[in-house]
Amino acid sequence: MSSNQNSSEPSKANAQYNSTMGTAKEVFGNTIGGDSWTQAGKEQHAQGEAEYKAAQAKEYANGTIDRAGGKIDSVVGALTGDKQQQLAGTARHDKGELQQEANKP
Repeated sequence: MSSNQNSSEPSKANAQYNSTMGTAKEVFGNTIGGDSWTQAGKEQHAQGEAEYKAAQAKEYANGTIDRAGGKIDSVVGALTGDKQQQLAGTARHDKGELQQEANKP
C-alpha cells in the first residue's frame, strides 16, 4: 500500500495510513533503539493526525453546504409546488446533516 502524499486534498484514509505507519515505525524504533526510526515515526504519525483533522473539517464544511442548500431547495420547492424539488432538497439537507454529525470536531 502506498500513501497518497502528493494529493493536495486531505484524505481520512491517507491520514489513517500515515498515523498507523508512524506509530508502527515509532514502536519499531523504540524496540530496536533506533532513534531515527522513532523520530520518523513520530513525525509521520503527527502528519497523519493533522491530515485527519483537516479532512474532517473539510467534510464538515461540505455537510454544512449541503444542509443549507438542501433547505433552500426544499423551501423553494414547497413555495412553488414542486414536490420533486422539495423532496430532493430535503434529502440533500438530511445528507448534509449526517455528514456534519459524522465529522464533528
